[in-house]
Amino acid sequence: MRARLVAGVGVLLLAGGCGSRQAQVLPAAPPAVKVARCVMSFPDVRGARLARARLADDIARYLARRPGRIVYAVHDLVSGVTLGYGRHRDELITASGAKVDIVMALLARRAGRLDEDERDLAERMIRESDNRAADVMWARIGGSGAMSAFYRRIGLRRTTPGRGIYWGGTTSSPSDRIRLLKVLVKGGGGLSAADRDLVLGLMGRVQEDQAWGVSAAARRGDRVALKNGWTPRPFVHGTWAVSSYGRIAGPGRDLLLSVQTDLQPGDGAGIETVEGVARMIGTRWDGLTPTTRRPCPTNPLP
Repeated sequence: MRARLVAGVGVLLLAGGCGSRQAQVLPAAPPAVKVARCVMSFPDVRGARLARARLADDIARYLARRPGRIVYAVHDLVSGVTLGYGRHRDELITASGAKVDIVMALLARRAGRLDEDERDLAERMIRESDNRAADVMWARIGGSGAMSAFYRRIGLRRTTPGRGIYWGGTTSSPSDRIRLLKVLVKGGGGLSAADRDLVLGLMGRVQEDQAWGVSAAARRGDRVALKNGWTPRPFVHGTWAVSSYGRIAGPGRDLLLSVQTDLQPGDGAGIETVEGVARMIGTRWDGLTPTTRRPCPTNPLP
């Protein structure tokens, strides 16, 4: 009986021990954490220098195959990049390009207070390139003497107004055309914001037959404001002068561009050259400011 009792107690102890022992539970593995790689972007100075040199060389090769004299300048208000050839050559005539100058000069003199007739003349001069309207406004502003004073006022040192009644004989350089556009965009010369908006607005709404030229640099959706000039030169071997300048603005860029030509065999050849230069610039401009990527410092300074 005693042996049976001891055996029973052993069985109970063994059973109790088994029942009280809990299964081991391993801790759950933590979820995988994705660590973002820290990368910093820096301007690629060497790459930018090479890209700009290549573009300038390619434009030079293109111009070497084109007739006449061709000069150009481009400045980006966003990146600050400037390119050009013959930027300070100031003997090329602007022809109808001077019509913007005349309107700006009259606005500066009148503190923006143009009457209804003058506003109509300004619209016809810029949007339609109406020569008769320009004749009236040239006389109203005071001709070449008044224009010389205006050019000095806005810092155009390489622009000379046409003599007498010939406003179309005004000569200018690409660098001065860029300076003129900067005044329209950023201010100066006594022009109010409303004055500048008026002129740029007219340049942005030229008639379709006036919209050629530096507009070839525009991407889809870019805003374009321009003025073109073209004229036969019967006393210069029957050649033509053709020019175009304006603003082409859109995401990541705000280009001020001027392309001027003379000694062209015809207006068509001049237009083709102007648009060829503008197209090369517009297509390749974004590649002129490359960046390089590097890992962030592992021990940044506090």
